Amino acid sequence: MKEKVRKRINILRALLKDTAPGVRNAAAQAIEKLEGISSFEEILQALKTGDTGIRVGAIYALGEIGGEKVLPPVLYCATRPEVDIRSAAVEVLGNLRIPAAVPMLVERLDDQHEAVQARAICALRSYPASSEILQKLRTFLEAGNGSLEAEAAITLACLNDFISLDSICNLLSSNHASTRQAAATAISLMPFQ
Repeated sequence: MKEKVRKRINILRALLKDTAPGVRNAAAQAIEKLEGISSFEEILQALKTGDTGIRVGAIYALGEIGGEKVLPPVLYCATRPEVDIRSAAVEVLGNLRIPAAVPMLVERLDDQHEAVQARAICALRSYPASSEILQKLRTFLEAGNGSLEAEAAITLACLNDFISLDSICNLLSSNHASTRQAAATAISLMPFQ
């Protein structure tokens, strides 16, 4: 398949010099898409055989490719035992904005590692929230660690969770500067009813 993709890319390269800007733009976009298809297999191979750094890079590369086809490997990575891999996968799931990723993001809210939980909280900003998800996110407003409650405050504000407004206001007196900062930002993001 790689050879077939390269052949199409080579055919399109001539159009990059076309006199019409629209044609040049279409050719550039088509080449970019074809290069993504070509690299998809290479990225999957890197996920299987690379060290942790290469795997994390591959996860982010899948996020750049985007679309439904990258969802299965990214979902799989979100369940891996390696914290760095899970964390990167959760971030990419947020960026993909594919509704099928929501159950995994909700599951990662219960992750044993705070960094993964924080990324899951942040990733949920990209999706419409159910009352169940909002309720689960509200529990993080009481985390008291300077990280999780900060992410939860911003996420709940982005999701227009007016029920959380008083709790977010209470975070303005947190012992953690990061929490106070996030609470101030969240209050400014919360729309008026």
